[in-house]
Amino acid sequence: MTSSTAQPTVKLPGNVRMPLLGFGTWQAHGESAHRAVSVALDAGYRLIDTATAYGNEDLVGRAIAESAVPREEIFITTKLPPERAGREQRTIDESLRMLGVDQLDLWLIHWPPSRGSLVDLWRRLIEIRDAGQTRTIGVSNYSLAQIDSLIAETGEAPAVNQIKWGPRLFNAAEVKGHHERGVVLEGYSPFKTTRLGDPVLTRVAQAHGVSPAQVVVRWHIQHGIVVIPKSVTPARIHTNGDVFGFKLSAEEMAAIDGLGH
Repeated sequence: MTSSTAQPTVKLPGNVRMPLLGFGTWQAHGESAHRAVSVALDAGYRLIDTATAYGNEDLVGRAIAESAVPREEIFITTKLPPERAGREQRTIDESLRMLGVDQLDLWLIHWPPSRGSLVDLWRRLIEIRDAGQTRTIGVSNYSLAQIDSLIAETGEAPAVNQIKWGPRLFNAAEVKGHHERGVVLEGYSPFKTTRLGDPVLTRVAQAHGVSPAQVVVRWHIQHGIVVIPKSVTPARIHTNGDVFGFKLSAEEMAAIDGLGH
């Protein structure tokens, strides 16, 4: 992987720069989670994504504390479970303590609340951001219509919407809709939503001497979509992040886009 300073970023409100390549920690537990984050940081990843619901914030925090990478070079995201509406302050205090940091870089509402008000919860996040406990705020698993509700009521769009994404889920209208609203699209489960053996991906991979998984990660980055591949296997962590030595052509990008349905 290239140096962290050479990696592409996207600008969020408040002049915050978010890396386009990150490391996901969903379903990573115990020592394997701690080791995976340590390997990822050593490999050059600078965005680490976790969540209260993952139950591994303490392990992520320990890996960050033990890393030689300065805190200011690491972009930390965690998420608020919507059922904790009314306990937002307690939840972020606990996340900060578990992660061993004074401030988050991005705090997301993990999914839309099934009870209570979308807008009231969003207002609480705005208040907590304004108090300085997180640099930016956003949502996860929200529709464009739900984002429009937040904007209409508060005048403030989420900085990020993290949703399931990959070539087979590609939708140009969805990408355009986020861009028009000033919301950065972040994709999770890039490999689970993709058939890595698809002939289009294997052909492109062979042309560049890389793996189909690397092609998928690179495709996200060239679209300006944040991507957070996950693995607990050191070799795969390194390979997934080694995507800055090649570039997909316009024809290759279009062919991969065509996998969407």
